[in-house]
Amino acid sequence: MQVFEELKARGLLAQLTNEHEIRELVNNGKATFYIGFDPTADSLHVGHFMALCLMKRLQMAGNKPIALVGGGTGMIGDPTGRSDLRQVLTKETIQHNCECFKQQMSRFIEFGDEKAIMVNNADWLLDLNYMEFIRDIGPCFSVNNMLRAECYKQRMEKGLTFLEFNYMLLQSYDFLMLFQKYGCRMQFGGDDQWSNMLGGTELIRKKLGEDAYAMTITLLLNSEGKKMGKTASGAVWLDPDKTKPYDFYQYWRNVDDADVMKCLKMLTFLPVEEIEEMEKWPDERINEKKEILARELTALVHGKDEADKAAAGAKALFAGGGDLSQIPSVTLSDDDFGTDGRIGILTVLVKAGLVPSNSEARRAVEQGGVTFGDDKVTDSKASYTKEAFSGDGVIVRRGKKSFKRVTV
Repeated sequence: MQVFEELKARGLLAQLTNEHEIRELVNNGKATFYIGFDPTADSLHVGHFMALCLMKRLQMAGNKPIALVGGGTGMIGDPTGRSDLRQVLTKETIQHNCECFKQQMSRFIEFGDEKAIMVNNADWLLDLNYMEFIRDIGPCFSVNNMLRAECYKQRMEKGLTFLEFNYMLLQSYDFLMLFQKYGCRMQFGGDDQWSNMLGGTELIRKKLGEDAYAMTITLLLNSEGKKMGKTASGAVWLDPDKTKPYDFYQYWRNVDDADVMKCLKMLTFLPVEEIEEMEKWPDERINEKKEILARELTALVHGKDEADKAAAGAKALFAGGGDLSQIPSVTLSDDDFGTDGRIGILTVLVKAGLVPSNSEARRAVEQGGVTFGDDKVTDSKASYTKEAFSGDGVIVRRGKKSFKRVTV
């Protein structure tokens, strides 16, 4: 199966232009394409996973990815899908975030001459003369059309600032620059970016003519993949210092049953034929599918060794046996124990990071959601000596999915 047919078989593409031409380009390894990333944090998160996997698939077929980081647009912030104004970041913070992105992206794509490149739109946006830009680019955009764009609707309810209103012009200008500087003809993005991406192709048509416009290609990614790879809080990071490999593994191990096969198709590099065979497995094997998904994606981000450790830790915790040392842990010090040599369950929960405060800890105990080892804790005044944490420590749980190994 060639790469374009594989993208379709995996359900990655929602909408595209010039299908015949796209197939010829990507299957013959002749496409130069870009995907944009806003450097609003110092780590990519699971919401970026689909884009990263797509770049890897296309590069493996000989195509050239451009990872465009928004060092310039990041100073404004994309209003798409937001009800509030993004925090404005300093140049230093944005540059640091961009460097972190490249390091993490290197797990997926190979950077170098004629391979993949990272480009920062700060290179052409920060030195723009506003009067020249607005005179040159502004006439290419209809305010009426911009106000109808999906990316602005939610912000319109709370009040869209003129600062954010510029975002479409700047993102469109990015495509024009990439087209001219790097021969980039193809752009990928989610459905929340559709208006901005179409703005880029229209800008190329008006500035460079119909012949140039005919060369542009816009592909809309299946938004389901992005949603499956993103929590409500966006707190599952690719940086192991922010989200430990074990917690990353557990995130994918706990995806909804209905999403497992979609995630396997869209996000892993298992052969499509192998995944289609897994679709035939009986429902009783759903946990086996989840374990395969979690191991594959953890290995992709953190390496096989970390994936094996995470799987071993999960086995030790949930199936019995295995290596307890692989479970995320916290170590108590002598100072954590009182003068009587004991520590209360509320303090244990707070120290383990399972709750933010004693009051939350007390509520969790009273609701019956706390276990200490194999024992459910029913008394919020329960306390323990150091001996209770000896050896490999004790597993303390809050609810079904929050736990820590606590040692001394």
